[in-house]
Amino acid sequence: MGSACVLAASLLWGTTGTAATFAPSVGPLAIGAVAMGLGGLLQALIAAPRIRRDAARLRARRGVVVLGALAVAAYPPAFYSSMHLAGVAAGTVVSIGSAPLASALIERVVDGRRLTRRWITGAVLGLSGTVLLCVAEAAGAPSGPGARSAGTTVLGVGLGLVAGLTYALYSWAAHRLIHGGVSSAAAMGTVFGFGGLLLAPVLVATGAPLLASWPNAAIGAYLALVPMFLGYVLFGWGLAHVPPSTATTLSLLEPAVAAVLAVLVVGEHLPALGWAGITLVVGCLAVLTTPSRSGAKQRADAPNPAPVPGRHGAPRSRREAAAEVVSPPGR
Repeated sequence: MGSACVLAASLLWGTTGTAATFAPSVGPLAIGAVAMGLGGLLQALIAAPRIRRDAARLRARRGVVVLGALAVAAYPPAFYSSMHLAGVAAGTVVSIGSAPLASALIERVVDGRRLTRRWITGAVLGLSGTVLLCVAEAAGAPSGPGARSAGTTVLGVGLGLVAGLTYALYSWAAHRLIHGGVSSAAAMGTVFGFGGLLLAPVLVATGAPLLASWPNAAIGAYLALVPMFLGYVLFGWGLAHVPPSTATTLSLLEPAVAAVLAVLVVGEHLPALGWAGITLVVGCLAVLTTPSRSGAKQRADAPNPAPVPGRHGAPRSRREAAAEVVSPPGR
């Protein structure tokens, strides 16, 4: 279920680059600010009851909250600027493709978590696929007066690496809060709400083109409500069940979706090398999401767990505890 939620979020995120092409007069900073800024504030508003209930736990982990909020605020300018400078497919591939390595490094250094063979196999397949997609995008780039310069492309790739690092950071922060007893709604609402507040000045300074026409406003509303708000609600539910390194690896589906939409909707050409990359990404997802027989057998043979103390000291089952963590906001 956790993997399914992350994959569904990745499908929604994969539409952002294509959607942004329908508002060419809106700059990448404004696109990023309206998408994650308004989307984050909406998450905080919907999750307000859960945030109030978990306020003590959030205050006790204020350092994690601040780190996550700063990463949320830094991600969209880097991500959308990367797509603007290096191209939709290449920017998405670099930003999302670098996140699993950054996430694994964070978990290894901070949490001391060991990487499993299964994760390494999936990461190798997924990263190989993203590299092929990036190479295919570079090979198919147009030449002439309208072509991107090498310096512009390098800057876009560099910003994509920054986006990948910040994506890994806020994923780790949300996961740490959720597994510290904070509900997924409160964790995501707090981190993204504070991140949205930090993005508000950027939106005020750059967001005038969003109000210049109804199509621009519609694109801004779509990005805020669907990929960002709904997508990150799903992502928060997924983080309640899978570690951030697995979640960021599963999100390698996003650049594959972005590349396919760029071909089908925007009209870009994807050579055979790019389709090979998409195949490897699908293979990565199959490796990570197929249940292992040994794991299923261990769960079936495991004894019933001891009850977990409830909020007022009364015992409750682990199933009830898990349901409280992942139940949707407002329920």
